[in-house]
Amino acid sequence: MPILSSHVVDIGVSPQSSQWCDALLEQVARGDQHAFEQLFDHLAPQALGLATRIIHDHAQAEEVVQEVFVEVWRKAPQFDATLGGARSWVLRLTRMRSIDRLRSFIASHDREEKDATQRAASWSLSVEDEAVSAVENAELRQIVDDIGEPHTTAIVLAFFVGLTHSELAEATGVPLGTAKTRVRDGLRKLKTLLDGKGVTHYDPR
Repeated sequence: MPILSSHVVDIGVSPQSSQWCDALLEQVARGDQHAFEQLFDHLAPQALGLATRIIHDHAQAEEVVQEVFVEVWRKAPQFDATLGGARSWVLRLTRMRSIDRLRSFIASHDREEKDATQRAASWSLSVEDEAVSAVENAELRQIVDDIGEPHTTAIVLAFFVGLTHSELAEATGVPLGTAKTRVRDGLRKLKTLLDGKGVTHYDPR
């Protein structure tokens, strides 16, 4: 990853707009270190906020953000703009790397699945609250993964990270209606999988 400087890149679009970030990423793909600095300065605070909400550890979140931007620098030439903008890509990478880091942390502390199952069996919550609780323990986190994309991302960001539907739509680069549908369908899938595990819950509202 290049050393950052204070040089401002003039790319002919409004600073800090989505198009500005996309144009910067195009410059980064051509090896422009100054464009990388501008992209980092603009998106790193957002990525850090997302990582911190997932990991709940500022130092770990900072490490994740550094890893993400190393990956951005290395993979910028392979970025496919048809799959979403630069901001969505960076936040998507941050979400994935943060969850990976959290899983590693949980595994290192060797949480017992039996305890998680016993806690789950005693729950009497709405399916939304259940989703929040589910992603907060090691065993049921796997169930959320089993929902499959794009619903896993929608459930994690909406209920674990706490993004609103509007924020979810922005973070994943989809229309608001699509974000809401992914959350609703994800909850239905989660309910089905939890039923299979024998977890008691209410039907979704």
